[in-house]
Amino acid sequence: MSRLNFKLEATAEGSRARAARFRTLHNEVLTPLFMPVGTQATVRHTTFDFLEESGSQILLANTYHLLLRPGTEVFQKLGGIHGLTKWPRSFLTDSGGYQIFSLPKDRKITEEGARFKSYIDGREYLLSPETSIETQKAIGSDIMMVLDECVPSTVEKSEATRAMELTHRWALRSLNARGDSPQSLFAIVQGACYRDLRRESARVLTQMPFDGFAIGGLAVGESKEEREEFTAHTADFLPKDLPRYLMGVGTPLDILEAVHRGVDMFDCIIPTAHGEQGVAYTSQGRLRISRGVYKFSKEALDPKCDCFVCKTYSKAYLHHLIKANEGFGRNLVSSHNIHFYHSMMRDIRASILNNTFMSLYNERREYLAADDQENLPLIPKARKKTKGRVLEMGDFELVQTIKFEAPQDTPAFWSVKHRGSGEVMHSVSPPDEEAHRLYAEAYLQAKKAFAPTSTKAPFVVWDVGMGAAHNVMALIHEIEKSFSPDEHEQEVHIVSFEKDLDALKLVLANPQIFPHIRHQAPNILLSKGEWISSKAPIKWTLIEGSFADHINNKELEKANLVFWDPFSYKTNPEFWTLEAFIDLRKRVANDSLLSTYSASTAIRTALALAGFWIYRGPASGPKSETTWAGTQNWLALSEQLIGSEFVAKFERSDVEKPSLASGSIAQNWNKGDVLERLRHLPQFK
Repeated sequence: MSRLNFKLEATAEGSRARAARFRTLHNEVLTPLFMPVGTQATVRHTTFDFLEESGSQILLANTYHLLLRPGTEVFQKLGGIHGLTKWPRSFLTDSGGYQIFSLPKDRKITEEGARFKSYIDGREYLLSPETSIETQKAIGSDIMMVLDECVPSTVEKSEATRAMELTHRWALRSLNARGDSPQSLFAIVQGACYRDLRRESARVLTQMPFDGFAIGGLAVGESKEEREEFTAHTADFLPKDLPRYLMGVGTPLDILEAVHRGVDMFDCIIPTAHGEQGVAYTSQGRLRISRGVYKFSKEALDPKCDCFVCKTYSKAYLHHLIKANEGFGRNLVSSHNIHFYHSMMRDIRASILNNTFMSLYNERREYLAADDQENLPLIPKARKKTKGRVLEMGDFELVQTIKFEAPQDTPAFWSVKHRGSGEVMHSVSPPDEEAHRLYAEAYLQAKKAFAPTSTKAPFVVWDVGMGAAHNVMALIHEIEKSFSPDEHEQEVHIVSFEKDLDALKLVLANPQIFPHIRHQAPNILLSKGEWISSKAPIKWTLIEGSFADHINNKELEKANLVFWDPFSYKTNPEFWTLEAFIDLRKRVANDSLLSTYSASTAIRTALALAGFWIYRGPASGPKSETTWAGTQNWLALSEQLIGSEFVAKFERSDVEKPSLASGSIAQNWNKGDVLERLRHLPQFK
């Protein structure tokens, strides 16, 4: 029988979202809940009083770190972690498995356990299932975690199987080591991104008398879509009458998506790690308070928030503190973020109990993914002079960035920034990664969506906004990698449109940090205006100048696929109007697909009114969706087709005519008329 006396209270209609309650050794816990991370028995940038007032029910501490310092003797003498900290509510302790995973050069894993050296004094330790549990018993946490071997979610199946089976054996040893302790113990389901392994792991572990189950091994290399898929898949095999915990996830949107898939408990460092950087989560989306736009703002950080930060301080003051690198500023933004997370969890729980969760889910998915400026998901580092490296060319410069949601020690990568607008090319993820996900993948989908009428006719790709050529090179690498001369592949003609070649020239001057251009194609294209592959049937042509000046050229081959990647509406508004998409629709082939990074309501509306069918494109960084647009209703993309709910979304939106139309269309703009036009489109009927 579970030590937690778990009671499932409700499951949302149309969703797997659950509301429940259980009792630990210190308090009753209401789910779904978020657990702030207090690795060293304290949550950074805030106080226990605030944590209690804001609604924290469980704090997460880490066995690995607390074993090394202050050590088990301190906890034994002072009454455990509660006696040491005076925190009146619950603690959950992680086993230390993830931290061991993070030290690949300084640890050795055997059947016995994990041997590693202390980062404090160099002393060697053995963390076995037994020592992990004994340490957690000394700490006195309410919920303990079994020791597991965490591997990247993208490892080969044989490696994932080995680690999973070791985790199962360690889980049984952890259970035996717990003995008759009143502390609860959770097992951890592993299996990387393999559906059969996840199912098998859940089957084995649920036969053991654990008090709850965690979904581990995610958020360590897989895509957002894979994480959501395997969260739902794993949750399906877990008991309904015990709590489910998704470890190390994530942003508010990540949590909302996981609740929808049946998860009850969450932890992540994001509220404080991002608060430290001056990034706040609000009812208006994610704000980076260091932006100059907030320098004179008298407004609260979030007008809908009732935390003491929003009641007391202005954005201007928070902006000043963050710019001045004052610790008080980091404390305030972090505290607000924790309050925001807890408030969101309370709203989610209430919506499940009153059966309005799906309404809340659809509403909040939109604003939780929003940012207060384009390209916010990346944090540019200070530029440093690097010997032998060209950092600037024309209107462009190189910036080093890290993933917005990545740990602080994540290796940085380089991107190209347009100084005039401040926009960073491919700023959501490492450029090559994003280019493959959004554009090379669109090519593979287009090939599935419609079979060419004749393999003799070329497959034509228009690359609108070539920039630093990440998109085209991702496509070229994909085609050359998979090409087989025996399969009579269709010839691919790529036409890139660009009016400023300095971005490409800048990356070509820095091949050591831009691997995508370590290929003959970009250099030949710049020097000759055309490149033909010797490995696959590819021809790449450059057309200098604005795309709008060439779209009506009758000699231009009609496109089967369009990479729509000019700068945003703010910088290049002429590319994002209804007129632009109407002209485009007339000039592309009848069997064509468009891919763009934007998922805004205005852009999708313009594409729909221009005659495109709108599909959900792949996620990119914190953006849960991008956009694909087809000239027909492609059966192969039916699961991604946006339905009639979009009309209601447009009706609720504050789309203004300048973001959708200009010229004669703007003069006749009427939102009611557009609403009726949308309702009558076949896609939305």
